[in-house]
Amino acid sequence: MLNRSLILSAPWSDYDPYSDEALLDPWSGYRELRNAGPAVWLPRYEMFALARYESVRRALEDWETFPSRYGVMMNDDMNEVLRGNTLCTDGPEHRALRDVLIRPLMPGALRDARAQITAEAGSVVDRLVAQGTFDAASELASHLPVTVVSELIGLPEAGRERMLVWAEEMFNCFGPMNDRTARSFPVLKEMVGYATNEAVPGRVKPGSWAEGIHDAVERGEVPAEVCPVLMIDYMGPSLDTTIFAISSAVYLFATNPDQWDLVRKEPRLMASAMSEVLRMESPIQDFSRYVARDVDMDGVVLPEGSRAIVFYGSGNRDERKYPDPDRFDVRRRPGDHLAFGAGPHACVGMNLARIEMLALFTALAERVQRFEILEAEPVLHNILRGFRTLRVKVS
Repeated sequence: MLNRSLILSAPWSDYDPYSDEALLDPWSGYRELRNAGPAVWLPRYEMFALARYESVRRALEDWETFPSRYGVMMNDDMNEVLRGNTLCTDGPEHRALRDVLIRPLMPGALRDARAQITAEAGSVVDRLVAQGTFDAASELASHLPVTVVSELIGLPEAGRERMLVWAEEMFNCFGPMNDRTARSFPVLKEMVGYATNEAVPGRVKPGSWAEGIHDAVERGEVPAEVCPVLMIDYMGPSLDTTIFAISSAVYLFATNPDQWDLVRKEPRLMASAMSEVLRMESPIQDFSRYVARDVDMDGVVLPEGSRAIVFYGSGNRDERKYPDPDRFDVRRRPGDHLAFGAGPHACVGMNLARIEMLALFTALAERVQRFEILEAEPVLHNILRGFRTLRVKVS
């Protein structure tokens, strides 16, 4: 039973972060939530909103107060579907699963993949630049995750063409139970069925990341029943999040040509520029956390048993943390941004994402002076932020 007196004493807001308008342009709404307090009750969803940088980081780092084992989604159905996966575990159980997943994603393990990704990035950029115009979302941003990363994961060919659809619809199911979530659940079932029935020993690619999961089961490192959800850990986050980050980067450089000039003139700025892209346009805007015990969040007490939405995208635009946060500045060096999360659940694929982004934009910087946007259609999604279509002309 929630302590209603604590909820009544907290700041309240009628802002709806999951309306179409808010999803497409969340920045003024995020600012409203940040100004309202360190934790704000959203009666529409009966959850708290954590929108300030310090509130978000604290929730992500304090896994005992804000555990993940009760699920990190905004609806009970999805929390049940992914029960026991890496996102939805804590402590020793989480470390065991994470250790299996992260092995092929450590910097040393990615050495060979880096060379392959760099070569493929140069090839695709050469081809697209020669065209003069291309869709940066479907032709550029999707290329490396679909061609290189899906091969590294090593899932069976049959059904692999559905991976992009599965990844996007899976993340839609992380939101509250609205129309978008309800429409995505049937596709999610297809993804779970593939992970359970197709990504099995003998069908996955030898030496692949997927086979590594089965090898870990044989060694007794993780139980066999977690195989499907671990496969989903590779199938989802390794694709759409990077794709949307890349398309957002093209948009930011197109609309801030002075910043593109800087990275072309000073290539050493490219790594910090990618961090600035992620700060400005976090591909994942929010997850949630259960509140396991009463916690005082800078004067606002969240009661045990409540749930908080942790807005990465808002924390990354918090003026309390970043001066002039709505300005894209490749010299900012925001290495402590929240786009990859923080704490024990920080993104296992962050090294891979950085390699892909750096490879593509280093290749683009050598060949492109200007991006001109011809058509831009942002994706309308509960959790993810990026572009469905981003047609550009390069010169």
